[in-house]
Amino acid sequence: MNYFDFKKIYFLFLILFIFLSSLTGQNTFPNTIEKTENSISPKATLQDIEWITGHWKGASFGGITEEIWSPPLGPSMMGSFKLMVENEIQFYEILTITEENGTLMLRILHFDKTLTGWEERGGALEFPLLKITSNKVYFDGLTFEKINKKNIMVYVIVEQKEKGKLEMKFPYKRKSKLKNNF
Repeated sequence: MNYFDFKKIYFLFLILFIFLSSLTGQNTFPNTIEKTENSISPKATLQDIEWITGHWKGASFGGITEEIWSPPLGPSMMGSFKLMVENEIQFYEILTITEENGTLMLRILHFDKTLTGWEERGGALEFPLLKITSNKVYFDGLTFEKINKKNIMVYVIVEQKEKGKLEMKFPYKRKSKLKNNF
């Protein structure tokens, strides 16, 4: 078998894998799950994911990333995200995780460096909880993974015009643990 035959077989196998995955509803990304019409959110509370709380810094998208998550207070946690490349802010996010109907919902709003919103007014992106384990929280297309007390990984499915959907990794190191002192 020559190189071109191998390349054709590999390409056909890849197409077949993608086709079969779409038929079975299987996820093609190793660390994230996407919602299907049969998805049901599991029971969960904010106490199940309290380990996300803290000030986290890392490197992704060619720059420095920062996430800050407040401890649960009432039925919600709030977070913020910032991406800085070459000492210039690229964008911000405001995030919430709320307890709703016995499960969790993640919502995100994006802003440019002048705080001009990307989403339409009143149109936060919603990511329902799809699965939860002791060290992973799977929202629709976004996963938090607890590596240890000082490190987490966030995986996000992003769609790029020229490349389609990709799973991005955001490795974070804890800078501080935040606590409610009430």
